[in-house]
Amino acid sequence: MQVEEDVPDILPTQRHLFEVPDGVCYLNCAFMSPLLRSVREIGQAAVQRKSEPWRIKPADFFTETEIARARFAALIAADPDDVALVPSTTYGISTAARALPVGPQDTILVLAGEFPSNYYPWARLAEEVGARVRMVERPADHDWTSAVLEQIDPAVRVIAVPPCRWDDGAILDVASIGRTCRRREIALVLDATQSVGALPLSMREIDPDFLVAATYKWLLGPYSYGFLYAAKRRQQARPLEEVWFSREGASDFRRLAEYTATYQGGARRFDTGERNNPILLPMTIRALDQIAAWGVPAVARTLGRITATAAKRLAALGCQVVPAARRAPHLLGVQLPSGAPPDLLEALASRQIHVSMRGRCLRIAPHLHVTAQDMERFLTVIEEHLHGRKPRADRPHTAEEPGCPSISPG
Repeated sequence: MQVEEDVPDILPTQRHLFEVPDGVCYLNCAFMSPLLRSVREIGQAAVQRKSEPWRIKPADFFTETEIARARFAALIAADPDDVALVPSTTYGISTAARALPVGPQDTILVLAGEFPSNYYPWARLAEEVGARVRMVERPADHDWTSAVLEQIDPAVRVIAVPPCRWDDGAILDVASIGRTCRRREIALVLDATQSVGALPLSMREIDPDFLVAATYKWLLGPYSYGFLYAAKRRQQARPLEEVWFSREGASDFRRLAEYTATYQGGARRFDTGERNNPILLPMTIRALDQIAAWGVPAVARTLGRITATAAKRLAALGCQVVPAARRAPHLLGVQLPSGAPPDLLEALASRQIHVSMRGRCLRIAPHLHVTAQDMERFLTVIEEHLHGRKPRADRPHTAEEPGCPSISPG
């Protein structure tokens, strides 16, 4: 999905809102984002509040969850009733796997090298019902959209993909895939943990069956919290847990033992137990408020300017990157040339420059705390280590070579 052209100007550096010291160059938000100062502060206040539980009222269990639901829904152009509160990506994908009608001989499409959270639940489902998980192999031209669409046959019942890959930032046109899914009566499930908050996504445009996003990466929130979007056509499915908070009348604590088979409306039946975490929930709401204030299109355009500068400099050194038209703005995977020093990651870390590495690939994932000076420091170290090194004759650099392999989580 391309960043819209009518978004605001590039945002100025927002480092003052983060607690990243001047000497630290942190380019690892695809692993875990730093917390905003305001999110840390509200988290500390929430811990104090939990230590004084007489300050927590039963109504708080419902008002704050509805605020969070509405904030996330606004980011993805969805109805708040279609949002559930979950603890992790795996929980959300497992909810989708349980909800969807998959039977013997059916096929579930996932990307080769996909993050495990979007593989293991499908592998378990396939084992249980006699279905098949088929991997869409990495295309040499980085066109994952076409690669997915070409794999569709009458046996395909589910397509489970991300809006952008977690390893090299290659993007998928999930709106186009969504249109094909609706036409072919195929369920579409999106793992958007590496997308929501930094990449504009609209549920009205894409219309997936489910979308899940954890908050600790591009939503700038705490660990162990996340959101699940469930299309209205999937909201009668059985949830993973029978959460009493999700039942009709749960807000009246005097009548909790008057059991009911009726769930609250919308996607609330999919909420996790203890959804109203008195510490994580206020932190999440504050982070969502800040992202909304910036605007996701502005965040995407600003981060895209940073990664584009890095891509140009690194390509000149013989590194390989996904072409600009086929990568997300906020995440850049860089395949190093043959002969690159094996201690590059350690050399970067010794200078307080933090990135992830996947095999011979660096994953650059900045946020708005990153300054021009940070990027210059990073690129200078890379140039120092790669300057004058050329690919070995037995492994020439080609622009068509597939992107970064995925060998470890994060």
